[in-house]
Amino acid sequence: MALKVVSRIRFARRHLLSGRLMYCSCPDSPSVRASADRTSSSEFDSAIQSLKDNLRPESLARVLDSTSDSSLALRIFRWVSHQRYNIHTVDTYSCIISRLTAVENRDEMDSLLSEMVRLKVPALEQALNKLVECLSSKNQFDEALLVIQHASSLLKLSVSACNGVLHGVVKQGRGLRLFMLVYTEIVKAGVLPDLETLNLLIEALCESGRLDLALIQFDRMSKKRCTPNSHTFEVLITALCSHSRADEAVKLFDKMLQLRCSPDSSFHAQVMPLFCRFSKVKEAIMLHRMMKEDNIQLSLQLYSALVRCLCENQLLDDATIVLKEMITSGHAPMAKENDVTETEPYNVLLTWLCRNDRLQDSVSYLEKLHSRGFVDCESWNIVITQFCNEGNIRRASELIGRMVVSSFAPDETTYSAVISCYCRLGLYIDALSMFRRLVEILCHTKRIQEAIEVFKYHYKRGFSLTNKSLDMLIEGSCLSGKIREAVKLRTLAVCTGTSCTFSTYGIIIQALLHLKKGKDVLTLFAQMLMEGCPLDGYAYNILLRSFLTKETIIEAAILFNRMVNHSFFPDQETFELLVNDMALFSFLNMVAQSLLKVIDTSGTVSPRIYNIIIYGLIKEGFKSEACKFLDQMLEKGWVPDSRTHRVLVGSSGLVEARELVEAYQTVDGDNVTNILLEGLD
Repeated sequence: MALKVVSRIRFARRHLLSGRLMYCSCPDSPSVRASADRTSSSEFDSAIQSLKDNLRPESLARVLDSTSDSSLALRIFRWVSHQRYNIHTVDTYSCIISRLTAVENRDEMDSLLSEMVRLKVPALEQALNKLVECLSSKNQFDEALLVIQHASSLLKLSVSACNGVLHGVVKQGRGLRLFMLVYTEIVKAGVLPDLETLNLLIEALCESGRLDLALIQFDRMSKKRCTPNSHTFEVLITALCSHSRADEAVKLFDKMLQLRCSPDSSFHAQVMPLFCRFSKVKEAIMLHRMMKEDNIQLSLQLYSALVRCLCENQLLDDATIVLKEMITSGHAPMAKENDVTETEPYNVLLTWLCRNDRLQDSVSYLEKLHSRGFVDCESWNIVITQFCNEGNIRRASELIGRMVVSSFAPDETTYSAVISCYCRLGLYIDALSMFRRLVEILCHTKRIQEAIEVFKYHYKRGFSLTNKSLDMLIEGSCLSGKIREAVKLRTLAVCTGTSCTFSTYGIIIQALLHLKKGKDVLTLFAQMLMEGCPLDGYAYNILLRSFLTKETIIEAAILFNRMVNHSFFPDQETFELLVNDMALFSFLNMVAQSLLKVIDTSGTVSPRIYNIIIYGLIKEGFKSEACKFLDQMLEKGWVPDSRTHRVLVGSSGLVEARELVEAYQTVDGDNVTNILLEGLD
């Protein structure tokens, strides 16, 4: 009852809309004439003029196709509708409807379809079928549904055109709701569903999770005089397996065989991997046999799935036979300079031979595969690791040698297996040597994260690194932005007995300075002192520069005094930076004695630095200390500049500290000329 009401409302709406458009387009209506006057354009006038001279369906179709605007095309179409002779055909209607679908003008499209069906223009059924197919190809399923709804009242569309819409809805994932709406309209139109229609219905139900309803539709296929084909079973079996109902899938496969339905290549490609995944060995083997009988070539993926399934079910001899068949069939991967990317099925068999204590068979098989160029680094590691697990380091070493000769480089898997074997045999020195070598190799090849993981794994066994290996590991961590990780690694290394030199700390300090984390450098320096790390001149210079910040200027003064007391002196650049910053923050008095020692020893201090020190000390209230530097300056034959001279003779008061420092940081050399000129003035 509800469907009848909906149909009546829709029918009334169409006719009301159609009547409204027919009335609005009437040339005798004053409002229409006024509207036409307002919206007239040269393109419209030109089109109308050409049609008046040649009012034929073919010329109208050309004009509609060439019109730039769909609304203008509709005006032209309506103008033609009310001429003395009606020239509209299915082509003209189809042309204007296509223009409207491009801009999704469904109201006008609805009206035109009503006219088209009501006027019963010749070849209407063929035109509507073509229009449905065209809209489906453009994924305009809502518009295609509209055409089907209009056709259902008087005409019978072809099942192939309807299936095109259903197929598009399923492939585009538009959902079960739209699919069932289209399917219902097709049934209402009297179109009998065929096998493809029912397959699409089953597929839509499966994709929406309505698997039990799909199975019911499958059982009803015979009542609709349809026999399931390979695709029907493929869809249902795939859906059952995806819902972990593999046993039901096997029963359905048995029914498929009872019906003598032959699987096609698509069925094999989809279903065989599923049977293999769920260990349905009997069915997988049967499909393999059927493919051979039908001369269907297995892909590499199918071979891999079948071999893995056979191995997991302890059918190693059968797996070997399948691999031989694979090689014989010419479907084996092509080796090119030992770069093999499709060795998965071979490696699966090697793994299971090793797991089942058939190690000698695995070696024999590895040799055969190697002679054909079907192995990669993983193939070697599978067998080498098994020998290591059994403690047979001699055979493992032999295989590693052959691996290297064959141009395959041992990787972290190889070394880790050997290290574990050495430990199991109590050969800890050999294990330690191998461990350090592995870390260095990984660092050299920029595989820092793997090197870190290897170190952490063997750290628990008490393995230590050399200073070289540790520096490589920490440097790689810092360069990759893992500074926090680098700090942790240094701490772990110390716990295992690795002695840290300043080069290790220096790498981290440089990284921290790059990130402007001076306080973290101070914390690291405290660790260095606690651990008794020896410092040389290079170390002091780096640390001193890192402490020359506002937050750590006091620590810089203390470190400088410690440095000089241990007979180490900063380089010239570091020294000048130190003087500038100490003067800026009024800490020259804390380092005055150390500054004198540096000046006495190096003798390379410039007049500019003397002036900064003298000014700074006077400002800080240490005139006697300032005089010591003045005496040294005069002994060298240098004369203080004019500003320093004025302060010393008391001709001007003390200038503010920051102004003084900034002024003398810009003075270049001994400005004796300025003093003389000022005296002459």
